[in-house]
Amino acid sequence: MDVQSEKLLAQIIRTMRVASLGTLRDEAPLISMVAYIVSQDFSAFHIFISRLAQHTIDMQKDKRMCLLIAQTDDGRADPQTLARVTIRGTAEFMEVGEPGYTPVKKQYIERFPESEQLFTLADFGMWRIKPRGGRYVAGLAKAFNITPELLIKVSAR
Repeated sequence: MDVQSEKLLAQIIRTMRVASLGTLRDEAPLISMVAYIVSQDFSAFHIFISRLAQHTIDMQKDKRMCLLIAQTDDGRADPQTLARVTIRGTAEFMEVGEPGYTPVKKQYIERFPESEQLFTLADFGMWRIKPRGGRYVAGLAKAFNITPELLIKVSAR
């Protein structure tokens, strides 16, 4: 992957705030929209979601999931040239008080200040998503496989 594509990937991951979350529901795909944060080294993504949501119930049954993060549609003639990354991974529920929970909560509230009130509700919880692989499309005829190691490398851009 060229340096320009790496920089664009890092920019998309850092600046976009929402992702499409894919889970398995009754052996079929379910796609939802979620707000996310990412660790500084791109080794983990975090979502704060209701335990009552279908996607949460799905992840409790099957930890495999996928995130799609895409550039904002800017009205260009060919939207297929928008950069996007699909990240396959596994989801783990984070217990309040476990190591690392407090800094993740702080980072989440800093990015989404309105979410602070949700942390007082019993049905919301933080999930850690560990990337296992994926695909990055940087534009027309520029597609790359993603590995956890590549994400860590790109995080330095």
